[in-house]
Amino acid sequence: MSTRTDHDNALYAYLWQGSPYPHRWVLWDTVGDILVFDRDTNCLVDIDDDTVRDEVVRRMREAGVPESDDYPGRPCA
Repeated sequence: MSTRTDHDNALYAYLWQGSPYPHRWVLWDTVGDILVFDRDTNCLVDIDDDTVRDEVVRRMREAGVPESDDYPGRPCA
């Protein structure tokens, strides 16, 4: 593995680890683009590298993170 991959794995590892809160992470599908959404902060997680994003999404799916076409967060204030 390259150093970049090792760094990226460490940088995004928290996304697919277990959480004490059920369904904290959601894969949100907006017109065919799958985005990682953090319901705890009510924000998208910015992953600007497509290769890394695809790996994060793969691992999150493997971990059973729910997917939805509906807005996954609570209404903004």
